[in-house]
Amino acid sequence: MDSLKIVGGAKLSGKVSVSAAKNSSLPILISTLLSSQKIQLQGLPALRDMSTTFKLLTNLGATIEDIGNGDFNISCATVNSTEATYDLVKTMRASILVLGPLLARYGEARVSLPGGCAIGDRPVDIHLSNLEKLGAKIVLEKGYVHATCEKLKGAELELSFPSVGATENLMMAATLAQGVTLIKNAAQEPEIIDLADFLNKMGAKVEGAGTSVIKISGVESLGPAKHRPIGDRIEAITYIICGLATNSSIEITDFCPEYIEDVINILKTMGANLEVMKNGVKTKPSSLKPFQAVTAPYPGFPTDAQAQLMALMALIPGRSTIVENIFENRFMHVPELNRLGANIKVDGKIATIDGVQSFSGAEVMCTDLRASAALVIGALVAVGETKISRVYHLDRGYEKIEEKLQALGASITRVS
Repeated sequence: MDSLKIVGGAKLSGKVSVSAAKNSSLPILISTLLSSQKIQLQGLPALRDMSTTFKLLTNLGATIEDIGNGDFNISCATVNSTEATYDLVKTMRASILVLGPLLARYGEARVSLPGGCAIGDRPVDIHLSNLEKLGAKIVLEKGYVHATCEKLKGAELELSFPSVGATENLMMAATLAQGVTLIKNAAQEPEIIDLADFLNKMGAKVEGAGTSVIKISGVESLGPAKHRPIGDRIEAITYIICGLATNSSIEITDFCPEYIEDVINILKTMGANLEVMKNGVKTKPSSLKPFQAVTAPYPGFPTDAQAQLMALMALIPGRSTIVENIFENRFMHVPELNRLGANIKVDGKIATIDGVQSFSGAEVMCTDLRASAALVIGALVAVGETKISRVYHLDRGYEKIEEKLQALGASITRVS
């Protein structure tokens, strides 16, 4: 099992390019199931979750051709199965997204209840109850969701929570449904807009993506398309915080700063010296102060950046707090950051962070994807060597992170 060894204290400098967004690439790749025509996806990130999704599509019968540089030709004309098995789904929550496309195109789907990061209860009820409103018959049996329909029919749906996954699943399902579907209280993340752009390239009729109400007018079939997913805003935030934590000047490129406007505003309020460019952000040495952050659905402060911000706050003199409103179990990085010397206490959904002068290297363990990034940030500033184990969590969402940090001057190596 791989681990990372990081010797902290090095100043970072140079430029780092973020990869295509995992949270865009996965649903876009899965949505190719909706078309029988040739699809080309460009610049996909080399991530563990992407490999899992390729295996999942291949198991369903899809044909995938790797043409290099992260570009792939995909054909789902050969799909001959509608079952997503436990052995693949258990490792990745996003696997539930095959439910909508399979149901819409083939009238049936049998999908194992999903796995992934253990960051709290992420029920699929929102997915299932709304698919039923579109006409699906759903049975839960032996750990699987078995869904069938003659033909999905458009309906007015109102989500109890603006779930990103449910919005994506329902949006994909509705593209081939009869009539018009309205998704109210829809998620508004940039990745939703990216998925809608791709669906529309295939011939779907999706309007309103990026707002709280999405309208989908069903079509008979979807055709060929070519698409490059947007840059990963969470990866960008992670490298920005790496720059601030190490008090370094670095440039993070190939993403849209407008998509992280709330984070940039929070960091600037904390005293961060940031230069916002058209397609990136530059960090500069800064004198930071404490802050009170609250996670919220987009366009609020993202839960996926909470752990990284906490690592930074733990090094700022004074008391900061973070209120986690999205997942009830997303403070598993706290004990590991405390092993590095942080002073963080958790009471329910509130973390209180009393800043310390420095961290000290230690052996720590990844517990989920974003917790892993927080540990990397902590290790970059810790005195001495830190060994981070179970980095397969990190590999789910950060492409070549050690190579990118090495290029910025960090002392980081991967060991098996």
